[in-house]
Amino acid sequence: MVTRPRMLRLQEQPTDFARRLEGRRIAGTARHGKHLLVGLDGGVTWIIHLGMSGRISVADGAAPAPAHTHVTVELDDGSEVRFTDPRTFGYTVALLDDELDAAPYARYGPDALAAPPSVAVLTDRLDRRTAPIKALLLDQRLLAGVGNIYADEALFAAGIAPHRKGGDLDAGELERLLAAIDETLTAGIAAGGTTLEDLAYLLPDGRAGEFTTALRAYGREGEPCVRCGGSIRRDVIRNRSTFWCLGCQR
Repeated sequence: MVTRPRMLRLQEQPTDFARRLEGRRIAGTARHGKHLLVGLDGGVTWIIHLGMSGRISVADGAAPAPAHTHVTVELDDGSEVRFTDPRTFGYTVALLDDELDAAPYARYGPDALAAPPSVAVLTDRLDRRTAPIKALLLDQRLLAGVGNIYADEALFAAGIAPHRKGGDLDAGELERLLAAIDETLTAGIAAGGTTLEDLAYLLPDGRAGEFTTALRAYGREGEPCVRCGGSIRRDVIRNRSTFWCLGCQR
């Protein structure tokens, strides 16, 4: 059941979504960047992107659905997969195998956590790029799976200023950055993600993600840097809030 058609905005024929899921069995699950991939028998892939505030839960079909539950898929045991998304930035789509080349993630770069590029490959991909490295980290075509909060945290950990031109970073800096991305994403997952004051993001069971307490740059404008004691500042880079330390990020 879909109660918000916007959630199916990438489904060329919205009626295909329910028809393609009906009667299928789950063959496996995977992820690429921020996309969740559910492989179904019969050559169908159910793709879910949670956006900024979405969450997936499996619940007893008799239990009341949370507010802002816009997609509900009933399982054969009577339970339901529920896609709850207050801001509706997320989406879902069911694609056939021959449609996957046009899938939302098809042109994405390598997964930042599962299959990060080598320093040599990243150097080549950043060659002559003049955009700020912060903006490039958010470009999923370069590296899939890094969001705004984690980009700030990784750049802080690597000691790299977010305004630096991507093509100006040397091999040593890129090695530090790749290590920092891996460390940051791994820690974020272990902590259940980052829930901010608006509570837009919550875990499937309704708990808040605890990585908020580990943030060293993001959201700490005016606070002292935990590394050098300088002040964390907030800038806007390509319309995204960016938090960094002028004293120790070069």
